[in-house]
Amino acid sequence: MTDTITDRSSEDLRGRIAAELERTRARTALLTEAVDDDDLMRQHSPLMSPLVWDLAHVGNQEELWLVRDVGGREPVRCDIDDLYDAFKQPRRDRPALPLLPPEQARAYVATVREKVYDLLDRVAFDSRRLVADGFAFGMIVQHEQQHDETMLATHQLRAGPAVLHAPPPPEPTRPVPGEALVPGEVLVPGGRFVMGTDTDPWALDNERPAHQVDLPAYVIDAAPVTNGAYRAFIADGGYDDPRWWTEAGWRHRRQAGLSAPMHWRRDGDGWAYQRFGRWDRVRDDEPVVHVCYHEAQAYAAWAGRRLPTEAEWEKAARWDPTTGRSRRYPWGDDEPTSAHANLGQRHLWPAPVGAYPAGASPLGVHQLIGDVWEWTSTPLRGYPGFAAFPYREYSEVFFGDDYQVLRGGSFGTDRAACRGTFRNWDYPIRRQIFSGFRCARDAAPGEAQR
Repeated sequence: MTDTITDRSSEDLRGRIAAELERTRARTALLTEAVDDDDLMRQHSPLMSPLVWDLAHVGNQEELWLVRDVGGREPVRCDIDDLYDAFKQPRRDRPALPLLPPEQARAYVATVREKVYDLLDRVAFDSRRLVADGFAFGMIVQHEQQHDETMLATHQLRAGPAVLHAPPPPEPTRPVPGEALVPGEVLVPGGRFVMGTDTDPWALDNERPAHQVDLPAYVIDAAPVTNGAYRAFIADGGYDDPRWWTEAGWRHRRQAGLSAPMHWRRDGDGWAYQRFGRWDRVRDDEPVVHVCYHEAQAYAAWAGRRLPTEAEWEKAARWDPTTGRSRRYPWGDDEPTSAHANLGQRHLWPAPVGAYPAGASPLGVHQLIGDVWEWTSTPLRGYPGFAAFPYREYSEVFFGDDYQVLRGGSFGTDRAACRGTFRNWDYPIRRQIFSGFRCARDAAPGEAQR
């Protein structure tokens, strides 16, 4: 009986992996087939790779980890390993490399995928850590989805007419006329909670291990900061007043000439923003997006608040005060659906605040998953007991003071690469990513006793 259950579980896992691989590759194809070959080879910003580099890179990583490492098979193209090594080839230099042209890149990733499907039919999901619970396959799915989000950001930076299309996000529904859709802020009681995970089978090394964190009571925004709130900061001269900026932030603001979120421009007495080749008026009830850490920090100071720490963000997202347990997602342990969050490029911009009541946390904090990556005040570090796996270059080499942690995922993040423990990071000056934020503050003595 045990063998039968094990066999059935293995077949279920194979089916899930195959479906995730196919779904992910369909997204990659959409992003790379939406433009012509010249556009694929072009570098649209020095911050980004040519799209054709990302295409071949995801295939090369799949070959290295699945075909060669897990499968022990002969290389498909070992001659291109250095070309598609992200550490050896800085983004600004990639256009000058002898990259595979689009037709060859597509043929290469297709050949690798055929070998992976053949391997998937035969692999034993045994006790080896790399294959247990299909981890290596899950790692590759997440890696490709992360590059798909990067390619989506490249599409946002490219000049020319719109080539990507999607319906608008859902509109919020007001349960009671005149009642606020989302409260302004939420009190998170002080105490311990479990941060990180030991049990999520596809969690990456920087999400591990699970550990107890004790936090004093604090207050956090019930939703991300909106365009309307951010416009008030601009109108009040927030970009021109060094009081609100850190020394590093003010220096960057002046050097970069920052005066509004990326992709905004003046439009009469208001603002417009460009989204994937289209110009629209800035909508006040959407989360602000394309702001860097320094801008988020300055806004928070202007508002008399601060950015939440990474631990504060995760407790607000995962902690259930009724059970004391940390959930996988704000709404529970079930996989995200279209009712829970704005994920997976289903829409091409953030949803208005209040559009996903089913995705709120037990404390009533909304839109923690999807819409915009949220800057936190925490530099990237390993958790107590961290161990790099399966290679240091996934996250350990980024530990230190150079990178700030972002949480939650954006409208361009796939559900496979997003959960309550997932950690993203970037330089504090980056704005081309789909980044926003929410604010927090220490609880006042009276609040903490409630």
